[in-house]
Amino acid sequence: MSRPKLIMLDEPSLGLSPMMVIEVFNLVKELRAKGHSVLLSEQNAYAALAIADRGYVIENGRVTMSGKATDLLASSEISERYLGVGSGDKFARSESQNTARRLRSCID
Repeated sequence: MSRPKLIMLDEPSLGLSPMMVIEVFNLVKELRAKGHSVLLSEQNAYAALAIADRGYVIENGRVTMSGKATDLLASSEISERYLGVGSGDKFARSESQNTARRLRSCID
């Protein structure tokens, strides 16, 4: 347990305050910087994709989308289906992407 090859986290931000969420994701980022691989299952798509290299969307037990985290954050389909931004609301999508960028800069 002292030298894991893979760290698996299931919903580490569940029920936490926004400040604690940032702290948890800072810790995840530190683990990655130390060379640990991290598998993160997280409903908070913004936070997860903001620190991830890759993302996978799983629906009903199947991977339906995957790719670079930055590409998934920029995807209108992801924004509409999973991040709560409608296709007709370009301003909201832009704001959602800005929010993800701000979170990423806080964590960097």
